[in-house]
Amino acid sequence: MAKGEGAEQYSNASLLNKSVSSDVIKLSRKHEHRTRLSICNKICYAIGGAPYQITGCALGFFLQLYLLDVAQLDPFYASIILFIGRAWDAVTDPTVGFLVSRSPWTRFGRMMPWYAILLSTPFAVMSYFLIWYVPPFEHGKVIWYILFYCVFQTLQTCFHVPYSALTMFITSEQKERDSATAYRMTVEVLGTVLSTAIQGQIVGNAHAPCLPSHNNSDHSLQHTVNKYSLLLLLMLQRNAYMIASAVICSMYVLCAIVLFSGVREHEATGIRSKPMPFLKGIKMVMGYGPYAKLVMGFLFTSLAFMLLEGNFALFCSATLGFRKDFHNILLVIMLSATLAIPFWQWFLTRFGKKMAAYVGSLSAVPFMIMVVCVPKNLIVTYIVSFASGVAVAAAFLLPWSMLPDVVDDFQVQNPESAGHEAIFYSFYVFFTKFASGVSLGISTLSLDFAGYITRGCSQPKEVDLTLKLLVSAAPVVLIFIGLGILYTYPITEERRQGNRKILQELSCRDEADSASDSSEVTET
Repeated sequence: MAKGEGAEQYSNASLLNKSVSSDVIKLSRKHEHRTRLSICNKICYAIGGAPYQITGCALGFFLQLYLLDVAQLDPFYASIILFIGRAWDAVTDPTVGFLVSRSPWTRFGRMMPWYAILLSTPFAVMSYFLIWYVPPFEHGKVIWYILFYCVFQTLQTCFHVPYSALTMFITSEQKERDSATAYRMTVEVLGTVLSTAIQGQIVGNAHAPCLPSHNNSDHSLQHTVNKYSLLLLLMLQRNAYMIASAVICSMYVLCAIVLFSGVREHEATGIRSKPMPFLKGIKMVMGYGPYAKLVMGFLFTSLAFMLLEGNFALFCSATLGFRKDFHNILLVIMLSATLAIPFWQWFLTRFGKKMAAYVGSLSAVPFMIMVVCVPKNLIVTYIVSFASGVAVAAAFLLPWSMLPDVVDDFQVQNPESAGHEAIFYSFYVFFTKFASGVSLGISTLSLDFAGYITRGCSQPKEVDLTLKLLVSAAPVVLIFIGLGILYTYPITEERRQGNRKILQELSCRDEADSASDSSEVTET
């Protein structure tokens, strides 16, 4: 079982009270030099995170709008697709995490074989492309989208879960891991910028006109909108979605090749535990206090930004009336987030990760309120979007920067239990994805209850109110709940540095013992 907090925090520190020989000191310096990462290694590692964010951003921002206005599904069925897809995606994460944790070490590493399987990436990009294809039949559309959405999420999970845990295997140095994480977050946010630019610009320039309300007779409607012209424009928009998805698929493949070619794993030194049963592993990880508090805290704050992400395109299009500009507004948010990543990396180094989480999340609250309170103005919307992107950058960076600290703390408290990094990462992803699926399903279903009109030029007041709640009031409440939980997170900067020293000394002692054993065998 995992040990608690407080008095037992440094229960293994007594191991370090022994005198340290000059050989161990030399090994410590040698080990630190060897575990440093070159800029090329960090960039190749960071590029590996882009496929998840590129596809995730396109799905998060545009899938709801695509299902409602392009595939022309009823909001009720769209909510079912979004919920089942995200829920299935969430279930696959702990499953893959458990399988990864039981994977043997190979000459390529332990994480590499999972995302280096040649058949995984081609099938993943194929299923992703088919998500954005409108099938030539009506009755089976819902099954079509559920099937390919779930297939894609499964294949992507086999890539992303081991990639996330790879942070613990590219180096054992906390500073190097933090630096690599900053590189990764910068590239991932840049990936969202590229995704928003590609998807938004291609799709936005091929938008079909909206439909006026059916207040008049059918004869009047026929005079207002030419039926055949509307169908032609709708086909052009469908083709634009497929073109955008094809470009994103090619980027997915390229990033996977760069990751496999430019990153090498290093097997962790120390005691390696035997694989444990699935339920026991879950109990050990989820019963660890600092991890549970970190996951629950970021669960609520991440959910706030997911609600904003999933409904903001529809909010800009339907409520603010910026139907032709919403893709540029999304691009401003992502570009601002990319530029803000280095600032937050400096901030967490200067003031600590916990303080950065508070300041970053709270900085979004005024702008979430302002976007629904200020009268409709495109310039004001751009300004608010740019400022909101700064907070989005913190939401991207902080969880992945703090998860390695929890894993280190767990290893210090439980030196007899190792090899559970993938479970830690996969369960964090599980909770965030499942919550995202629930939120998107409920938000789309609430639009159905509010009377959302597919491709309508104007929406009922109930729809406008619902969208304002989904992009402002609900996220603000979730942020405060998450930060309240994060307040109890016990790993301070002092504790984090203490853990780093303990693990580094233990690693050096293991190397010294191995070197001593080798010399004895040679002499014999």
